[in-house]
Amino acid sequence: AEPRTDPDRIAAVGYGTGGAIGLELGRDGVNLRAIGTVNALTTGRPGEAARIRCPVWAGVGSEDPIMPPAQRDAFAAEMQAAGVDWRLVVYGGALHAFHHPPVDHTVRPGVGYHPRHAQRAWRDVVDLLAECLPVTEPASASELPSS
Repeated sequence: AEPRTDPDRIAAVGYGTGGAIGLELGRDGVNLRAIGTVNALTTGRPGEAARIRCPVWAGVGSEDPIMPPAQRDAFAAEMQAAGVDWRLVVYGGALHAFHHPPVDHTVRPGVGYHPRHAQRAWRDVVDLLAECLPVTEPASASELPSS
């Protein structure tokens, strides 16, 4: 309803809970152009993912105890069964919340910052948005119709 928003150019990107919410929006059939999620490979009820009508990109650390291999496999199986255009990137050696600098594994085991993978994940998100929400250049003055 926001007048400055183009309803045909909306994506959902989030880290942790925000990414899970993005996936739920897709499962609810919200008209999105892309969903990007880091550290949130939630799965839905059977059949819900079939309502996702946009590409889904997900990133997770290989050493993330909160999103272990079984969770990754369940997420992949759900997306595949629903025919979603999906990608899952597993960042080798990264823990949960690898994108968040203040997080330290001494605070909570299995959580820790990985600067290289944090940058890579952000680039992957930007690439997803560039693919799904391409920027169109305004017409140059020479291309505008004369009055």
